[in-house]
Amino acid sequence: MTQMIATLTQYLSYPFVRYALIVGVLIALCASLIGVTLVLKRFSFIGDGLSHTAFGAIAVATVLNLTNEMLFVLPATIVCAILLLRTSQNAKIKGDAAVAMISVGSLAIGYLLMNLFSTSSNLAGDVCTTLFGSTSILTLSLSEVWLCVILSIAVVATFVFFYNKIFAVTFDEAFSQAAGVHVGRYNLLIAVVIAVIIVLAMNLVGSLLISALVIFPALSAMRLFKSFLSVTICSAVLGVVCAFLGIIISILAGTPVGSTIVAVDLVAFGACWLAGACLKGGRA
Repeated sequence: MTQMIATLTQYLSYPFVRYALIVGVLIALCASLIGVTLVLKRFSFIGDGLSHTAFGAIAVATVLNLTNEMLFVLPATIVCAILLLRTSQNAKIKGDAAVAMISVGSLAIGYLLMNLFSTSSNLAGDVCTTLFGSTSILTLSLSEVWLCVILSIAVVATFVFFYNKIFAVTFDEAFSQAAGVHVGRYNLLIAVVIAVIIVLAMNLVGSLLISALVIFPALSAMRLFKSFLSVTICSAVLGVVCAFLGIIISILAGTPVGSTIVAVDLVAFGACWLAGACLKGGRA
């Protein structure tokens, strides 16, 4: 135990480890906040769809040899989030079909482009890294960390400032519309926020595991609490703690960062499920 603490202390003395922890915790916080809304609106897999869209955008940016992929990937993902929202409201193409259509199409086009135009000598490794995350979270520059901090603050501030409107839109869009709330505008805001989170999380857990950051903390919190505010706070706390522990375990054990964080989230969900069952049995 003492040796483990000494090893952890040594790792934390390196700036790149501290950068990874800061970015990982901020991304988990943002994802868990908006995750409650997405789960309650039964739109959980929007994260999965947009992550595949981001994969396609990264492939295009790679083909174009863009030095800063974020300048292309972020706007492209936001545009696709808006299109996904509009498409899902179409009478002929509902939410789940729209997500499947956009996600599968983007993933296929991205992989096709990387095969046709990539100059990398390790294409399979590049694709696997993008899909499942990698150690790139441990190679962040200070400018990338600051960008993540700024965008995360913007996401959290937006959620807090528009909390009442998001709450209303989450539970009853028809009543909110009748009460004078611009439902379409706030649905659009939610779509843009989740798009920003997806792009930020690509380096942390990869495009295939992003949905776990969004879904697991929210579902875990719902096992313990019933009110929207309590679930949101609990989800945020669980998301941050699981991300922190996941990164620490990954560093100490040498395991993949993204997969380790998701594994910790899964364990937390199991613990919350058992705790919720015990509480329910105690009340009975």
